[in-house]
Amino acid sequence: MLELSLACQITDRTRALVDGRVTIGGCKINFVHGPAEELFQRAFRHEEFDISELSLGTHLLTTARGQSRYIGIPAFVSRSFRHSAIYVRSDRGIDSAEALRGRRIGVPDFQQTAGVWVRGFLDDEHGVRTRDVHWVTGGLEQAGREVRMPLNLPADIKIEPIDSGTTLSKLLDAGDIDAIIAPKPPSCFGRNEHVQRLFPDFRQAEEAYFQKTRLFPPMHTIGIRRSLVEQHPWLPVNVYAAFVAARDIAMNELTITDTLRVTHPWINAEINKVKALMGDDYWRYGVEANRHDLGSLQRYAKTDGLIQADVPMDQLFAASTFDSFNF
Repeated sequence: MLELSLACQITDRTRALVDGRVTIGGCKINFVHGPAEELFQRAFRHEEFDISELSLGTHLLTTARGQSRYIGIPAFVSRSFRHSAIYVRSDRGIDSAEALRGRRIGVPDFQQTAGVWVRGFLDDEHGVRTRDVHWVTGGLEQAGREVRMPLNLPADIKIEPIDSGTTLSKLLDAGDIDAIIAPKPPSCFGRNEHVQRLFPDFRQAEEAYFQKTRLFPPMHTIGIRRSLVEQHPWLPVNVYAAFVAARDIAMNELTITDTLRVTHPWINAEINKVKALMGDDYWRYGVEANRHDLGSLQRYAKTDGLIQADVPMDQLFAASTFDSFNF
């Protein structure tokens, strides 16, 4: 039996693995938990884990460069719409997405998956091109934050790091930048009346976006050390099957009615509303079910200058997980 480390965040989609209700066949797992950014840094820079939650955007970039130490399995443990992720100075006349042209906009990492998706829909839906903006990179709340991966972008994409002694949140608070794209709110949001979301009713905007595009953006995937897969070719399917089983348990628990498993009095009605819009398999795993989403992410990454050409799916994900199984 293999003894392996697995690094991931604890969510309803992974909890059954962590508490032992689901096991990975042939493996004894030592779990490592922590914030996503910490796990990503440790995986991409130092290859610390045998199995790890990975930023999908960075996995795409490292694979395109031939530098990825991990092969993915198509378990998209984090997905999110990102209209809620754009925070602007409301005193700068930014009253629409189109008004972002020519602005200074902060992003923690240019290749951060959330930022790639936001730049993609700003381009597709609002005509705001990556090259229309002056990009500023640095820690959202952490001064001196280093970039996850060095970049070599086209010269016409304007990007600069912030000073090591400040943060994007401080710059937005002071009005030194016009906006921030970040997965979580900057600390000045809610304190500074001039810092607001670009899409205040972001749920309505995101539902309309899904109805038009059918995209539910995947953010994170799971990766297995490539050297392990070469030694144990059975491992990707076993890991994938376990993550599918853990997700299925989470989805089933959302619909239990006798004793609610989620602290939300109308969770069943909420899930029915989501399924009516997005379908029963809205948190879908697998390459085939996500080709539209993955193809869009690759297109956006090319527009951003992060990759030069599409990366074949069997380079991003273990080919054995493409097959259909009754897990």
